[in-house]
Amino acid sequence: MTGNTLRKFFVALIIIAPVFSYSGCKKQAKCGCGQDVLLTLTESSENIYFNATGTILYFMTPGDLYSTYNFCNPSEMFPKLANAKSGDLLQVSGHVYWDCNYVYQSSNSSYQSLYRIYVVQVTDLSQNLYGKNKPASGTPLNSATLKN
Repeated sequence: MTGNTLRKFFVALIIIAPVFSYSGCKKQAKCGCGQDVLLTLTESSENIYFNATGTILYFMTPGDLYSTYNFCNPSEMFPKLANAKSGDLLQVSGHVYWDCNYVYQSSNSSYQSLYRIYVVQVTDLSQNLYGKNKPASGTPLNSATLKN
């Protein structure tokens, strides 16, 4: 009799245990510009790509072929690209958010994609001037200062 009662107790425990162990749904990050910030970029070197009118403006991190960062404010940042060419390496500062289309498509998919899409509220764009005036092959910048 006790074996039968013990068996019923374990069956009830197996059925009821998940109810008490369930901690609820995790909060999904809000997508889109001005929502939940994923990370903040501070003068991060990025390859900027854009069209002639400035309606398409995005960047990719060198070495990361699977992530694209679209601008939240392309019309505001396009004038700063007057001296740049599409594909140039520029310094980007701003806040990164999830792209809503990416979030919706990845939540409906049965597999995880390596390709990620983000949106960025860019606060500053500047040119990467590191090495622009460096001498080539060890040649000094001002050869007049050389003494033999």
